[in-house]
Amino acid sequence: MTERYQNYVDGSWTDSETGETFETEDPAAPAEAVAEYQQSGAEDANAAVEAAAAAEDEWATTPAPERGAILREAGSILADRKEELTELLTREEGKTHAEAGGEVQRAIDIFYYYAEKTRDLGGDVKSASGPRTNLYTVDEPVGVAALITPWNYPIAIPAWKIAPALATGNTIVLNPASVAPGVALEIFKALDEAGIPDGAANVVTGPGSTVGDAIMTHDEVDAVSFTGSSEVGEMVYDKATDDGKRVQTELGGKNPTVVTDSADVDEAAEIVANGAFGVTGQACTACSRAIVHTDVYDEFVDAVVEQAESIEIGPGDEYDMGPQVTESELEGTLDYIEIAENEGATLATGGGQPEGDRFGDGYYVEPTVFTDVDNDYRIAQEEVFGPVLAVIEVEDFEDGLETANDVQYGLSASIVTDDHTEAERFVREVEAGVAKVNDKTTGLELHVPFGGFKRSSSETWREQGDAGIDFYTIEKTVYDGF
Repeated sequence: MTERYQNYVDGSWTDSETGETFETEDPAAPAEAVAEYQQSGAEDANAAVEAAAAAEDEWATTPAPERGAILREAGSILADRKEELTELLTREEGKTHAEAGGEVQRAIDIFYYYAEKTRDLGGDVKSASGPRTNLYTVDEPVGVAALITPWNYPIAIPAWKIAPALATGNTIVLNPASVAPGVALEIFKALDEAGIPDGAANVVTGPGSTVGDAIMTHDEVDAVSFTGSSEVGEMVYDKATDDGKRVQTELGGKNPTVVTDSADVDEAAEIVANGAFGVTGQACTACSRAIVHTDVYDEFVDAVVEQAESIEIGPGDEYDMGPQVTESELEGTLDYIEIAENEGATLATGGGQPEGDRFGDGYYVEPTVFTDVDNDYRIAQEEVFGPVLAVIEVEDFEDGLETANDVQYGLSASIVTDDHTEAERFVREVEAGVAKVNDKTTGLELHVPFGGFKRSSSETWREQGDAGIDFYTIEKTVYDGF
C-alpha cells in the first residue's frame, strides 16, 4: 500500500480543495506507485499564503536563537530518519543509494548550519558623525517567501531555501515538483514535530503552472525563490518583478571541463566522467562538454570511453547509475542523441537503452560519449539533462577558454591542468558562477554562495551560506539619539 501525503497548511495536514490526488512512480519500475499526493489548485495555494501572512509577525519576533533551536531539532529528526528518507528518494527520483544518502545528509547539514547562523543574525554598528548618536543597522525578514523547487535534488534544494528563510524570520510556502515531492514533505513533518508555529511553514503539492503561479503572484508574497529550467525561470522572474517582489532564480547550465595538454589524462577522464554521469547527468551543474587540447584528445577520448563503459547501470539500491526520472526525460535524452548523430557527431559509446532483465520497463539510458563535436552543434549548446557528454577538440588554452564561454549559460565550469598560470586565468576569465580547478563541475559546499551567470541565473541574489541570509533579509538603518 502506498503512503498518502497531505498538504501542510497553518499547522495542519489537510486534503486539497480539489479533492484530486496523483501518484508518483518508481523510475526503475514505473508500474510501481511510490506515494499519493494532493493535486492542489489555486484555492489551496492561496490558503497557504494567507496562513503564512497571518503567522508573519509572530515568527519574525521570535528570538533568532529560538528559531534556530527549531531548525536544529528538525535537522535531528531528519537525521534519525536518514535511511528511510534515502530509500524514498531513491524510489521516487531514481538516484543510487549512495547519491540519495549524500543528498539527505546535505539537507540535514543545511538545517544544522542555519540553526547555528541564527546566533549571529543582527546588523552592524557604525560611527556617527555627531555626538549623542548611536548609528547601527538591523536586518529584518523580508516577509512571506514563495519557494518553487525542482525534482532533481528533491530534498537538498528545498532545504537550502527553507532553512535560511525560516532562520531569518520569514514565513514560507513551498511548491515542490510533482515528480518526487515525498522527501520535501518529510521536511515539514520534521518541522511540525520540532514545534514550528502554525502558519510559519506551509507546503502545497500540485502543478507549478497552477500552485506555483498562485503563490508566486499572491499579493501577500514578498520574495520568490525559484530553481528550474531557464525558460520557466525567466517567466517567473518577469512576472514576480513586475509585481515588485524580490526574486532569486537558479536555472540551467551547459557546463564545460577544459582539459589542457599538461593534464594527467586518466585523472581528467575520471573527473569528467564523474561530473557527466553522476546522478544520471540530471544536475544543473553536470559536465556536458569536455573541451580537450588536441595533443591529448585521442588519449582522453579512449580514457573517458573506458570510464563510461565501466559504469554499471540498474536500480539505485545496487548499481552505479540509476534511471532517468521519467519517460519524458528519457525521451528527451534519446532525442538529443539522435540530433547529435544527425549533426555529424561521432557516437563513441552508449547512445541506447540497456537490455536485460534487471532493466525491465525502467527509464534507463547508457552513459553516452560523442566525439568530433563542433561547439555550435545543439548537443554542445543546449541543456540535455541526461548522461550525455560532448567532447570538443581545441588547438590551445585560448581556444579552450573561448569555447567554454561560447554558450548562453554560465553556471559551473572546471579545468584540469598542471599549469598554475592557466588555472589562474581560467578562474579569472571563465564566465561561470562556479569555477573549479582539477575537480568536477558538480558538488557544492553549503557555506559559500551558489549561482550562475547569463541564462543560468537572474544574477540578482545567490543561494547558500551568508548569501542565503542576504536574500531573505532587508536592512534598516537606525539613528538613535538617546
